[in-house]
Amino acid sequence: MSTQPPANAAAPTLHVKPYQVIMMLVAMVILPAVILFGLAGRLDWVAGWVYLLISAGAGILSRLWLLRYNPALAAERGAAYEHKDAKAWDRWLMISVGLLGPLVILAVAGLDERYGWSAPVAPGLQIAALIVILLATATSIWALMSNPFFSATVRIQKERGHTVATGGPYRFVRHPGYASGLLVYLAMPVLLESWWGLVPAVGVMILIFVRTSLEDRTLHEELDGYRAYAARVRYRLIPGVW
Repeated sequence: MSTQPPANAAAPTLHVKPYQVIMMLVAMVILPAVILFGLAGRLDWVAGWVYLLISAGAGILSRLWLLRYNPALAAERGAAYEHKDAKAWDRWLMISVGLLGPLVILAVAGLDERYGWSAPVAPGLQIAALIVILLATATSIWALMSNPFFSATVRIQKERGHTVATGGPYRFVRHPGYASGLLVYLAMPVLLESWWGLVPAVGVMILIFVRTSLEDRTLHEELDGYRAYAARVRYRLIPGVW
């Protein structure tokens, strides 16, 4: 991972394909909207629309930024399921953390909205959750822009001259993308007024800790310069804690 692609990096052989764009739109916009509002049984749910606009908007805008300024990374992320050298353990973790987990949270929140399982959430808490989601999403995009090797799957990108990212939020924690995910998953149920949504959220957060540990070990063992970087930036996810 590096803040700038190395000058001698091989030219990418992957290109963003139309089906990858369609999959992105389905995963980021269509499927979450269908689950959230379909299970809620209503469209006039303000908190649901607020979350969907932030999540889908940030996802689409960040991908457009990649296509314009870092098409090699856009192709790398678009072909995440095609990489043969991706770690076997990450194939299910990637899907669980990046897709299935968030969808389960939305599903529980939608059903909670329909059947009123949870006690009301104070408006102040919802606003606080919204702020957390906005800040965490911005940090995740910052990490994406700071790291030309911000792949969706765990692998050493030797063909792209993979080096260590040290700029942007990587100055504070070694895995700022995962750190942002922790905050988003914790705040999602609160914004959506679903205390029951915290149950799957905690499950996804545990998986993030597992994935971070496994990825950090991989980088220590296989990525040149990572041990020295880890000695400077001591914490993986939470400054001062872990």
